[in-house]
Amino acid sequence: MTTRPFLLLPCGAPGVLAIAADTRLAFARHTHEQFGFGVIERGAQRSRSGRGMVEAQAGQLITVNPGEVHDGAPLGDGGRAWRMLYLDPALVAQAREEVLAAGDGGAQEFERPVLADPAATADFRRLFAWMTAADADRLGGAGTAALARDSLLLALLARLTRSSAAAPPSMASALAAILRAKALLDDDPATAHTLADLAHASGLSRFQVVRGFTRATGLTPHAYLMQRRLHRARSLIARGTPLAAAAAAAGFADQSHMSRLFARCFGIAPGAFARAAGAAPDVRRRKP
Repeated sequence: MTTRPFLLLPCGAPGVLAIAADTRLAFARHTHEQFGFGVIERGAQRSRSGRGMVEAQAGQLITVNPGEVHDGAPLGDGGRAWRMLYLDPALVAQAREEVLAAGDGGAQEFERPVLADPAATADFRRLFAWMTAADADRLGGAGTAALARDSLLLALLARLTRSSAAAPPSMASALAAILRAKALLDDDPATAHTLADLAHASGLSRFQVVRGFTRATGLTPHAYLMQRRLHRARSLIARGTPLAAAAAAAGFADQSHMSRLFARCFGIAPGAFARAAGAAPDVRRRKP
């Protein structure tokens, strides 16, 4: 009995399938042609494959490799719900090459069928949202969907394929390169920079940029770009720029998106900030 149909969701990235399901079905032994990873969102399941018998609980990550014969059944009578991303092998191979070039080691397949890692689970949920949003740029600002999506995907694939014995190298030699990528965002935060842009500016691989940027700044490239946009918007608003114009000049999709992130970051709504800064007469929308 199926609680609700399997959903194949529109996906914003080539070579990726996104699926959401909530079912009591037990699946016979089968294979996939792609790499798959996802999160059990409700309930639990048991599956048997070449990697042995495993059980996955709600909140845990699950993985499957291409050609891996496996089955799957719910634990308990309530079924289970999950969300999965299936990646073409060529996409994973490219990511693995970047991980290896960065000196992080890495296996040719997902080594662990189940991973209890709350941070990785949170990253997957964010990645799934970016992959399946009807207007992904509204999640993070104009032109930023690809940057956020690619950064999360590379970081997750590195985590899922990295050997437990691999130790990441020191960032000292790469710091100057990361600063070049950072300067690109500092100088022009309103532009829709991609991860490839940052890699070109720094001379590093895309994965090296994601890893190095996070170590150097404490933020992913996308999160850092959002901070730069928010600070630009705040500066413009303080000088009397209308809210809608400030949002557009800072690179946000619209005023409401800027306002939501502004309040979350600074603890005050843009309008209230404008009034406190003495810029209120110019910031409100005027009726025709």
